[in-house]
Amino acid sequence: MTSRLFGLIPAAGAGARFRGDTPKQYTAIGGQPMLRHAVRALASHPAIELVFVVLAVDDRRFAELDWSAFADRVAPLYCGGPTRRDSVMNGLVAIADTVNPDDWVLVHDAARPCLDQATLARMIDALAGDEVGGILAVPVADTLKRAESGGRIARTEPRDGLWQAQTPQMFRHGVLMRALGAAADVTDEAAAVEALGLRPRLVQGSARNFKVTYAEDVAAAAALLAGAQT
Repeated sequence: MTSRLFGLIPAAGAGARFRGDTPKQYTAIGGQPMLRHAVRALASHPAIELVFVVLAVDDRRFAELDWSAFADRVAPLYCGGPTRRDSVMNGLVAIADTVNPDDWVLVHDAARPCLDQATLARMIDALAGDEVGGILAVPVADTLKRAESGGRIARTEPRDGLWQAQTPQMFRHGVLMRALGAAADVTDEAAAVEALGLRPRLVQGSARNFKVTYAEDVAAAAALLAGAQT
C-alpha cells in the first residue's frame, strides 16, 4: 500500500512571548490570519491529502473564518492540549481512524507562515523513501554564546555541525504516536523520535521559513509574503 501524506498544525496555544490580546496564530499578516498562511502552505501541495488543525477545545475564531478556498482539504480538531507536544499527540490520536500507521504526517508550526512550495517539495521528495523521516533545518550561521547566571558570557560554543530545526517535521503516524507517547517533555517531534534511538534526516530548509515569535516579527513575515505574491 502506498503511504499517504497528511498535514497536522498544532494551533491551540496562546503565544506567551507574543504581545497582544489576539492569540498569535490569528494575528493578521497581509490581511489574513497567520494560521491561514500556514494552512495554505500545506494544502497547496497536491500530494498532501488533508490538513488537520489542532485547536483549543473552546476555540471560536477558526469557525468564523472563510476556509472555502481549500474546499474539503482542511479539518479542525478541537482537542488541543496545554503544550505543543500534547496538542500534536491529541491530534494523532484523533486521526488514528483516518490515517494508517505507515502514512506520513507533516507537523507544521502555525507560526511559520512563510513556508514556500519549493522548500516543502524538496523535503517531501527527500524523505518519501526514507525509513525514519526527518525535518527541515538550516545550519547555524551566528556565533553562539553560553550565558552565565549574571548575564555575562560564560563561553563561546562551537557551531560546527549545529542546525536550527524548522517545520514541517515529517514522520510516519505510527512512529510519531509511539515516540510522543514515550516522551512527555520535548519541544519538537524530532526529539521524541531521536529518543527511540532513530536518527531523523536533516533537509535543507530556508531562512524565510522562520518562526514568528515576537510582535516585531509580523512585519518581516508580511514583507516576505507580499514579495512572494508580486
